[in-house]
Amino acid sequence: MSTVRILGIDPGLRITGFGVIDKVGQKLAYVTSGCIKSSDKDSLPERIKTLLDGIGEVIALHNPQEAAVEIVFVNVNPQSTLLLGQARGAAISALVGANLPVSEYTALQIKQAVVGHGKAAKEQVQQMVMRLLQLPGTPSADAADALACAICHAHGGQGLGAIATRGYRVRNGRLV
Repeated sequence: MSTVRILGIDPGLRITGFGVIDKVGQKLAYVTSGCIKSSDKDSLPERIKTLLDGIGEVIALHNPQEAAVEIVFVNVNPQSTLLLGQARGAAISALVGANLPVSEYTALQIKQAVVGHGKAAKEQVQQMVMRLLQLPGTPSADAADALACAICHAHGGQGLGAIATRGYRVRNGRLV
């Protein structure tokens, strides 16, 4: 049975979550997770460099074969949306620069894959990640989101639109 190592990324300019899991057949195993943090005092280029270097370090240490990144949609504040998009672009650049295939998933797809419905609260995602990966404690919200992204990829593996192409429909935040 082959093992596929998956790196999940929850992009953020201040805090970027990462999670690495192994998929062996249909079983998932936790490898590592954490957060890459940048200072609010740093300039935007410095923060992006911190993100690039941090993801590069995770890749070098854990040698993932595939990567999954959460797609971030518009926030209420346009400036925050632009900054978040730059963080997401930096994360994808680091992954592509390491020659990793990158899949993208919406928060709805990730929550459906992990919790069973797309409107799950952060605490529900954290609890299900803990259960699915048999973790001894609850991961931080950002690390849990990154692990959930990796789990979503392990369950589907086809990227954006995979749920829709399988003949499922979403009604009231649930697959039907």
